[in-house]
Amino acid sequence: MSETLILTKRWGQPNSAKLAGYRADGGYSALDKALGMEPAAIVDEVKKSNLRGRGGAGFATGLKWTFLPKDVRPRYLTINADESEPGTFKDRYIIEHDPHQLIEGIAITCYALDIHAAYVYIRGEFPKQARILDEAIQEARAAGVIGPRLLGKKDFDLDIHVHRGAGAYICGEESALLESLEGKKGYPRLKPPFPAVVGLWGKPTIINNVETIANIPWIVSNGGEAFAALGSGKTGGTRLFGVSGHVNRPGVFEKPAAYNLKKLIMEDCGGIPGGRKVKAVIPGGSSSPVLRGDEIDISLEVDAVKAAGSMSGSGGIIVFDESTCMVRALARIAKFYAEESCGQCTPCREGTSWMEGIIEKIEHGHGTRGDVEKLEQVAGAIGGNTICALGDAASMPVQSFLKKFKDEFIRHVEERRCPFGEHGWGLEQASRPAVVGAVKY
Repeated sequence: MSETLILTKRWGQPNSAKLAGYRADGGYSALDKALGMEPAAIVDEVKKSNLRGRGGAGFATGLKWTFLPKDVRPRYLTINADESEPGTFKDRYIIEHDPHQLIEGIAITCYALDIHAAYVYIRGEFPKQARILDEAIQEARAAGVIGPRLLGKKDFDLDIHVHRGAGAYICGEESALLESLEGKKGYPRLKPPFPAVVGLWGKPTIINNVETIANIPWIVSNGGEAFAALGSGKTGGTRLFGVSGHVNRPGVFEKPAAYNLKKLIMEDCGGIPGGRKVKAVIPGGSSSPVLRGDEIDISLEVDAVKAAGSMSGSGGIIVFDESTCMVRALARIAKFYAEESCGQCTPCREGTSWMEGIIEKIEHGHGTRGDVEKLEQVAGAIGGNTICALGDAASMPVQSFLKKFKDEFIRHVEERRCPFGEHGWGLEQASRPAVVGAVKY
């Protein structure tokens, strides 16, 4: 039985990013159909589809759209293409290989919600993708797909703009993204009010992820119920899963939303190099709580991963084999969040640096059991005490690594060294790990 491909079907085709190729494959027929529908009917189809946000939170897209105040204009659509979550690498490929699919999704969404200006906020490290998307927008405008009249037949003025960020992780958070888009420092805003009510320039704003909006043309063409049937439970459709780490075939895989995590790793990705065992998996980007290797025989559906004690997040799956030092892996994650904290909230600004320092201390054989306890305390004091979710993103990996692999932290303390030596990242375990000197207090 062949799998339904919604997002990756055209990837790899010659000139897949060009308007002529997209139209030859039926592109913009969904927009044509949408223009013959009542806007409210489009929203209803999206609600029926069980499409949930693909950026991390997994919120119901159709429901989110209904939060717009009915009588406030102008209103805006912002597409989050920042893709700043470590381990995530899918949205950039949608833009690179099929930008018109995203543009069509934007056009349908804007028509359904009476929005006349859309902004794609793209990560600054994606110059190639930004150029490809900009060229596709220009093609669509020149062909009359967007502009004063949608498809040259419907009086509905629509402009789409590409805005490049400067590479800050925090600008993947929706309110910090809006601040940056307005030309200000990317500090998250206090909520409520939420962006759907008070967003870009103080006006109602819908913020959706690239993958989320790229699904809209298929939903309009085939119906919300057909999309829901591809998934399971409250999550409809397919999802893009970016698998990295210790697998034979890393890459982006489009699978049903409820696909089995173990099957994806062991079959689709060809298993683990050298026949080694899976030690741990982060299922949804680096901020997601880690799962042990014996906990991965689960569905990747949003609620199923939550029930397993983690998050499906952005679909970034990171695999660690049995040669990995989990303390060292956590040290790298903690360093990232300490560097990317915007500094607005004291618990995050101070706590992320404390966690980084403690973990590094333990990794290099200088830690004590008291440091392990202190690490647990600091992580527990950050989560839920910050304006945005970066505090949670930084503390959840620490808490989950300690919960699932505390024995490794204790071993580092007792042996006063990293038991995995210099090769604790990866494919070969050191035969004679170096002993790290200890510091007395």
